[in-house]
Amino acid sequence: MKCSVCFHHCELKEGQLGFCRARICKGGVIRAANYGKITSLALDPIEKKPLNRFHPGSLILSAGSYGCNLRCPFCQNAEISWSEEAQRFAETAEYISPEKLAATAAYYRNRGNIGIAFTYNEPLIGYEYVRDAAKLSHENGMVNVMVTNGTAELSVLRELAPYIDAMNIDLKGFTDHYYRDILGGDLEMVKSFITEAARFCLVELTTLIVPGENDSEDEMLCLTEWIAGLTNVFDGKNGNEIPLHISRFFPRFHMTDRAATDISQVYHLAEIARRNLKYVYTGNC
Repeated sequence: MKCSVCFHHCELKEGQLGFCRARICKGGVIRAANYGKITSLALDPIEKKPLNRFHPGSLILSAGSYGCNLRCPFCQNAEISWSEEAQRFAETAEYISPEKLAATAAYYRNRGNIGIAFTYNEPLIGYEYVRDAAKLSHENGMVNVMVTNGTAELSVLRELAPYIDAMNIDLKGFTDHYYRDILGGDLEMVKSFITEAARFCLVELTTLIVPGENDSEDEMLCLTEWIAGLTNVFDGKNGNEIPLHISRFFPRFHMTDRAATDISQVYHLAEIARRNLKYVYTGNC
């Protein structure tokens, strides 16, 4: 059977896991092996997602599972994404049903919680759980947020569209080389995902600036010109109103061969981005 979630299109035999380590062929059907297996659960400030223009000052119940369909060597959540440790969560992660997650989110409403954020690992590889829990959350009058690398087919996005109110999507760089050779991803798939997502919900984007990889002025100009040129943006906005978070890299996981991004470079690239975008934020500085 062939998985239809992302560009890898893994062809799986019975019992075999895909590249993401979270989808499996079982009973002749590709399904989410990580369905409902929660590795992380926390009540976070909405700004931590980061989302600065969606219910600022609120808290949101953040839930993560395990697995990822990229191979970023600097992963900040390696313990639940694609490290050896992450693969052990298939057996040890706690199962939380969609009903229980939605009920937990509603329980914390009196603490300032506004809904559920699907985050920490890559939620799209287990989109069935996101869909089921987010639908129940909406029925409780709460909102849903997804923090994602945007590496999925538009068919997956459209299945989630009725239930997701806001996203932060990683636009990790703007060259095919960086996506293909450093991240193991597909830039065109991410661009298509962002273009479609921005039509039906509030979208904010994040770019982590890695020294020597995606830190040039020219790349930032190209990246932000593309964002500004998006059309049919949610709620009648222009593409230049899509917020961009420019974040500082720190050496970690498999990328410890360089220093953290110079703070002045992050601020400089933010100024470059502001030539094209109205809302630009800096992070990790």
